[in-house]
Amino acid sequence: MFTPGPLQLFIVGLIVLLLFGNRLPSVMRSLGEGITEFKKGVSSDDEGKKIEEKTESPS
Repeated sequence: MFTPGPLQLFIVGLIVLLLFGNRLPSVMRSLGEGITEFKKGVSSDDEGKKIEEKTESPS
């Protein structure tokens, strides 16, 4: 398989920066907000399961 070296990664990063440099901050902000919402959803789901387990009465 092809494994890019440091020089190839630098060149690709430079090209991406030139093409998307002006939009990069907004993309990163959106990505950060998405990750934050995902973590909130996962933690609230875990809390919901814990609450359900506590409210179940043994028969």
